[in-house]
Amino acid sequence: MTPKIFIDGEHGTTGLQIRTRMAGRRDVELLSIPEAERRNAAMREDLLNSADIAILCLPDDASKEAVGMLSGNNSVRIIDTSTAYRIAPDWAYGFAEMDKAQADKIKAARHVANPGCYPTGAIGLIRPLRAAGILPDGYPVSVNAVSGYTGGGKQMIAQMEDQSREDAISANNFVYGLTLKHKHVPEMKTHGLLDRAPLFSPSVGRFAQGMIVQVPLFLDDLKDGATIESIHAALVAHYAGQDIVTVVPLEESAKLGRVDAEELANTDRMKLFVFGTPGGAHVNLVALLDNLGKGASGAAVQNMDLMLSA
Repeated sequence: MTPKIFIDGEHGTTGLQIRTRMAGRRDVELLSIPEAERRNAAMREDLLNSADIAILCLPDDASKEAVGMLSGNNSVRIIDTSTAYRIAPDWAYGFAEMDKAQADKIKAARHVANPGCYPTGAIGLIRPLRAAGILPDGYPVSVNAVSGYTGGGKQMIAQMEDQSREDAISANNFVYGLTLKHKHVPEMKTHGLLDRAPLFSPSVGRFAQGMIVQVPLFLDDLKDGATIESIHAALVAHYAGQDIVTVVPLEESAKLGRVDAEELANTDRMKLFVFGTPGGAHVNLVALLDNLGKGASGAAVQNMDLMLSA
């Protein structure tokens, strides 16, 4: 039988992008709720319980409500794109390339928590170095990032694109999360295998889709003998055989004068770079992705496909 997929929240930014990626597919049947009925709890509950996989594109509280609607129904599998379950021990974390076993965990899971956009880049850079023993316990990790404004959902899109609004945003770039308590920090710490919370400084630029995540490191404070070459080699080994996440060769990175945040817009891939000078004191790790691609909707479809392949 053709698997039935219900996107709860299909009319939001992430949901719409998932529908776009699934347009024309004949191997799944999409269950849909009219936009006018999106607050019809009875209809939502019926569709949720009729699906083989429910993809939740909702705020945290609404996601928890939807999971509650499936209480007792063990036949429906869930992909949640909110932050509600990303560090829950009984939910598989939906970053398939995070380590060698993660894709199989996602395939077998009933509950999958889709990663956040910023954490996808940060964890993609940090975890391989922790796993290889290069990044030591106690290292004060900093994560600096800029995202396209679509990451803020429909409200921020309107604020950035419609300057006639009273709450319009006129800035071309702005930093937020100024209390340093962004909701993505626990996710970065847990899945980055960090023993202390990173200092995370996010920002938004006046471009729709794309993202740069940076993790600068002092080589003298890493494992003895760590170099730009050994760090790059650890990333290459970690992602060997992957095609969605790729590590740019050092010689290619060395020729770049800039990295464009929009380079991977409208794709579901992620590129990782190691910048620095051979023999120097510092390196800058950079992840490049689409905040709505590998950072959200693309990852959700990837996780769905893994679950359907089980």
